[in-house]
Amino acid sequence: MADLRAAIIGYGLAGRFFHAPLVAATEGLAVASVVTSSPERQALVSREHPGAQILSSPAELWERVEDHDLVIVATPNEAHAPLATEAIDRGLRVVVDKPLAVTSGEAEALVKKSEQRSRLLTVFQNRRWDSDQLTLARLLAEDRLGTVLRYESRFERWRPSASAESWRDSTAPELGGGQLLDLGTHLVDQTLVLFGPVTHVYAEIDARRGAPGDDDAFLALRHEDGVISHLRASAITAAPGPRLRALGTKAAFVVRDLDGQESALRSGARPDQVPDWGSEPESRWGRLVRGEESAPVPSERGDWPRFYALLVRALRDGDPPPVDPHDAVTTLRILEAARRSADSLEVVALSS
Repeated sequence: MADLRAAIIGYGLAGRFFHAPLVAATEGLAVASVVTSSPERQALVSREHPGAQILSSPAELWERVEDHDLVIVATPNEAHAPLATEAIDRGLRVVVDKPLAVTSGEAEALVKKSEQRSRLLTVFQNRRWDSDQLTLARLLAEDRLGTVLRYESRFERWRPSASAESWRDSTAPELGGGQLLDLGTHLVDQTLVLFGPVTHVYAEIDARRGAPGDDDAFLALRHEDGVISHLRASAITAAPGPRLRALGTKAAFVVRDLDGQESALRSGARPDQVPDWGSEPESRWGRLVRGEESAPVPSERGDWPRFYALLVRALRDGDPPPVDPHDAVTTLRILEAARRSADSLEVVALSS
């Protein structure tokens, strides 16, 4: 059976290091085209994916719709919804890098259009398949923690100076910039997968470095089942805390380090060329803690490639998409509630 032909719009960090290698490594998928206007990035495409067409603009892609089976939108955030809308109108199936859109209204309209046109739409929430998330999910299924009382999750970095070259720093939040919409999207999505719907939101969001984009965000979410999630996305943390900590009535689970798949992809590795892809060394395993007792917990293998494997099944066999786009709408509503909370200094209740 012929490979499904993917067009990737954008060849920056997401397009080059996340999407293109995973597509190329997935049985049944091929990188057919890459859209980038940068001569330097065009040269990278020629070297890294020599079989792919190089297109200078989305307009060139729309002229070649019949040469493609799906489009992957890996551009800055403000272009996600417009490009995905155009792709659906052209009859293509669409993967959008997170976030699905800049606002929940845009996202909801996009989901509605995909349903009306019967065109698959999904969102690249790859960190659902981080090793720490998969390991914690296993511990919860095994009831190793008891009733979870509090969940803490962090993407904390130390970048004390904003970068004029970073669209996340230099773009205002309403146009898609900032840490909350970037890393906060992952944090909220992960906690929704683990602990379900959220009823109340409290947040503190700041732009401490003087750039348009927010660089420090804290969210406290109360879930319907009583779990409280504390989430932090920050570029100005000189002493980062543990990647995650789940506190239960029987034990706690603590993971110090970030899943290694991003660093592996950025170094040029590909999942189909690494036999133990996603494996974490014992030195990076999380620990099950009961007061002074602490024991390592073997990590599940991280599995970002699963997203595209599930996508092939969705396109070939009619299986559900790897990520339901309605989940992305819910995530954006929570982030918007967080901004309202930060502005008003009040807890925001979410309507059911």
